[in-house]
Amino acid sequence: MSDPVSIPANPATFPLDPGGFALVIIDMQRDFLEPGGFGESLGNDVGQLRRTIQPLRAVLDATRALGLPVVHTREGHLPDLSDCPPSKLNRGLPSRRIGDPGPNGRILIRGEYGHDIIDELAPVAGEAVVDKPGKGAFYGTGFGDLLVAAGVSQLVVTGVTTEVCVHTTVREANDRGYDCLVLEDCVGSYFPEFQAAGLAMIAAQGGIFGWTATSADYLKALAAI
Repeated sequence: MSDPVSIPANPATFPLDPGGFALVIIDMQRDFLEPGGFGESLGNDVGQLRRTIQPLRAVLDATRALGLPVVHTREGHLPDLSDCPPSKLNRGLPSRRIGDPGPNGRILIRGEYGHDIIDELAPVAGEAVVDKPGKGAFYGTGFGDLLVAAGVSQLVVTGVTTEVCVHTTVREANDRGYDCLVLEDCVGSYFPEFQAAGLAMIAAQGGIFGWTATSADYLKALAAI
């Protein structure tokens, strides 16, 4: 691979290492994004999340074309809920909790239709899929071992939701020594105010958790590789 490529970013230029990064796509699942699905059943505007699909698909296609590592994550639990602590299981409205029947099968249960990734961003052969029982990608998974085996030191982070699973993963990655670039238009929240605050927190104080940039600038960097 070539030398690092500079990406205009906040708070400063991000030096993307073509041979040392992975694209991470967090929880782009039907339960969260599909009209009529679990997320919408809670009164959320799924359009706030679905606006990420088009730019993220362009990012995914360009990353795949160069044969670079792609990792997808899915939040969900075993059918017997043995990996879901009571503190998490008992949150939310009755009949809208993890494991309850939902519009696309049992809510956030592995193997159910709603748990899987939307068709537009479905993994292809050779792409890792990490099933996680928590918000962050490292907790209770082999994500960290996967990154070490791939020789990855940088993560280009996308997915949903910005203030929850994206933030948790970026914060965990930061503590483990990874440099994270979050693509602003490829992450989303049901709440615009959370989206703005979540992005601001990442790049605050000189990049306390990482960098943020646009997908357009990421794609320009890939074109230069």
